[in-house]
Amino acid sequence: MRILMLGGTGFVGRAVVEDALAHGHEVTIFSRGRSGAALFPQVPRLVGDRDTDDYSALASGDWDAVVDSSGYVPRQVNNAMDALGDRVGRYVFVSSHAVYPRQGVAPGSTEDTPRREPVRDTEELFEETYGPLKVACEDDVQARFGEHASIVRLGKAAGPHDPQNGLTYYVRRATRGGRLALPGHPEQPIQLIDVRDSARLMVRLIEDDRGGAYNAIGPATPITLADLIHTCARAAGTEVEIVPVPEQDAQGSFFPLIRDREEWNVMQRDPARAVAAGMPQTPFETTVADVLAWDRERGTPALTFGFTEEEEAKALAEAGQ
Repeated sequence: MRILMLGGTGFVGRAVVEDALAHGHEVTIFSRGRSGAALFPQVPRLVGDRDTDDYSALASGDWDAVVDSSGYVPRQVNNAMDALGDRVGRYVFVSSHAVYPRQGVAPGSTEDTPRREPVRDTEELFEETYGPLKVACEDDVQARFGEHASIVRLGKAAGPHDPQNGLTYYVRRATRGGRLALPGHPEQPIQLIDVRDSARLMVRLIEDDRGGAYNAIGPATPITLADLIHTCARAAGTEVEIVPVPEQDAQGSFFPLIRDREEWNVMQRDPARAVAAGMPQTPFETTVADVLAWDRERGTPALTFGFTEEEEAKALAEAGQ
């Protein structure tokens, strides 16, 4: 099948392109051409810029499906749909679990959970607008493509090439072993989707000509933050002792994956619909091992969040450990 990728060199888009190529599909990438030039040399590139509404490269050509992994505001999505017209069969929109409320949601929530109210009067992306802007984008794609719209609500993704380095922080910290200061609750539930599983879902939706909305999230039975850390240690061949420390010890530092208790239920969603549509569930141990190998291969560049060794030692000392 012929697949157009709107953004194909970032974390999610790269995984989709890799999966599509591995399954024998023809892929074309539309991007600004500013990064990832060495990736996929066999794949045709169309250069444009969604920020400046430059879609001239899409004036010709037709595709069985488009995967939109770079649409964040309704203007971008609507202009892309206008540019493509009727020359694309299915529109797969990469949305986010941020379309759902962060609080007041029961464990096991599904795609039928009421979404947040859409926002259309701003294009500023921050915590309070990101999800509602994605809701507006979803609505516009569904209004235009109907049963030929596929909405993939991506949860927290992990895997090699993750620019956010969320899981990477814990993978790298676990390689040192020993006492690990955690400014959070070890029992907090965690749902992480291997980005390659979400990519397989998107390509399967195209292959099967399947519409609707799907929660691309981790396993139905979430692991805990403690489970995650100990899995990272096993992958690194070490042992860790988790020491909870007061949250104020981490002031000034961002700690990935940690959520306030009233938001824990958002990490306990039901992925059954996506699994039934063909989304794999890679064992978490495999994801961790692959992230560890990738991080070592790239030379473990400095991370800009979490404790430094000195800050962690201070937090442990203040906690009386």
